[in-house]
Amino acid sequence: MELPVNTWRVLDTGTRPAAENIALNRALLELRQQDKSPNTLRFLGFEPCALLGFHQSAEQELNVEYCNTHAVTIQRRITGGGAIYFDTTQLGWELYLHKRDLGTADMTAISKRICEAVARGISSLGVAAQFRPRNDIEVEGRKISGTGGAFDGDALMYQGTLLIEFDVEKMLRVLNIPAEKLSDKAIASARERVTNLADLLGYTPLRADVLLAISTALAAEFNVQFASGELTPEETQLYTEALQEINHPDWVNMIERPADDRPVVTAARKFAAGMLRVNVAYDRTMHRIKQVWFSGDVFISPRRTLIDLEAALRDSHEDKLSIIVTDFFKQRTVDMLTLTPEDIIAVIREALDVAEAAA
Repeated sequence: MELPVNTWRVLDTGTRPAAENIALNRALLELRQQDKSPNTLRFLGFEPCALLGFHQSAEQELNVEYCNTHAVTIQRRITGGGAIYFDTTQLGWELYLHKRDLGTADMTAISKRICEAVARGISSLGVAAQFRPRNDIEVEGRKISGTGGAFDGDALMYQGTLLIEFDVEKMLRVLNIPAEKLSDKAIASARERVTNLADLLGYTPLRADVLLAISTALAAEFNVQFASGELTPEETQLYTEALQEINHPDWVNMIERPADDRPVVTAARKFAAGMLRVNVAYDRTMHRIKQVWFSGDVFISPRRTLIDLEAALRDSHEDKLSIIVTDFFKQRTVDMLTLTPEDIIAVIREALDVAEAAA
């Protein structure tokens, strides 16, 4: 597909079942890598689904029974990362670009550039959005968009979700998280961590207005213009072939690991600053901290500190625990009374010891 110089294609593939969206991911990324597809901005929507990262097991990451009884389709992405819940209250956006148009292969720099541009687009709708490292966009400390990218050779697929409206409780019930995090208090706390455009604006914005805001901001960032397009015959053929593989139980169940291999373990300690409790989802085979949830009644200011620390620890190797926590607190000013970073490390290590002892 030939486009004028400095013109990128924009696709709007609408709301689709998860398998179709993942098959389009494969087709568009592979053909961009082969230089047979142009640089593309794609907007998309999902029917209710739980999307596993490529290397994940449904039994470990999801409440499979809840998904089956609430019409939440389970599907596997072609990229890594953690499991996410997606439904029609969210807008997906994706960029398919060649490395030469980015000027770098440094994903940290790429994430910052793209997220800052999209944040400007979201802000143009009437909210104050900003990039939050490593790869989130937030409004007043509350997450409104999560993102992530992956290279295939010289081609990049960078994906994001934007919360237009959102059911936090359903997301929590889909993902395999500690039962105590499903209490009314915990759900209310989770709602404080995320936000959506409808709540911020007082009305649900028109989809066309959101698409225009994001595309305009990205066009300005990359000094290009967008031209509406369609899938090429070659993309359609590769999509059809990919769908046959992806829309099949063998793809979804490609990796099956028992939930016991990724236990959620708990530890708690009483400090002068209060009680600190931690739940850790831990992959014993890979020795990776998949997710951490802090709770308790410790005094910490700013309040969002532990939320940000949870994000910093996500999918990290056990050996990096001390470095991550220590560096995290070196980079910010936090009032924790007498609580120290070493105290936090000790509670997490206690939970990891529980996980290893149960092996």
